[in-house]
Amino acid sequence: MEIAVTVNGQLRRADVEPRTLLVYLLRETFGLTGTHVGCDTTHCGACTVLLDEVPVKSCTVLAVQADGSSVMTVEGLETDGRLHPLQSAFSDHHGLQCGYCTPGMLMAAWALLRETPHPQPAEIRRALSGNLCRCTGYQNIVEAVADAAQRMAQEVG
Repeated sequence: MEIAVTVNGQLRRADVEPRTLLVYLLRETFGLTGTHVGCDTTHCGACTVLLDEVPVKSCTVLAVQADGSSVMTVEGLETDGRLHPLQSAFSDHHGLQCGYCTPGMLMAAWALLRETPHPQPAEIRRALSGNLCRCTGYQNIVEAVADAAQRMAQEVG
């Protein structure tokens, strides 16, 4: 089946089998390997992307379901080779260690900050609750998201 998906602002077309998962379309067909495959059961969140601006676990979304939609992956955060403030904050606050969960965390955090520009720590934890990290203990991730909110507000203001 031929589908058309706007990925990180660029219209992409692909011929896919109806059973192809969105995560594999992104990784194998489009070469966007920032989206990680973790559990294939929606538990870990490593594959989180935005589908029409809503965070989804791409390991349980069929590629054909994304036909005509917009998908944003972690690769869509940077602009002109510059890291997004959220990415910089994760680095500055050591919000990543092995990095496997980081793309999903970043996408869930980006969705939160778009809807809630000045979140409280409890709101950050709730927004990231569907994303597992086995390395950091989450505190640095929460601090990174809070700092990113301030950085993003300064860019706008």
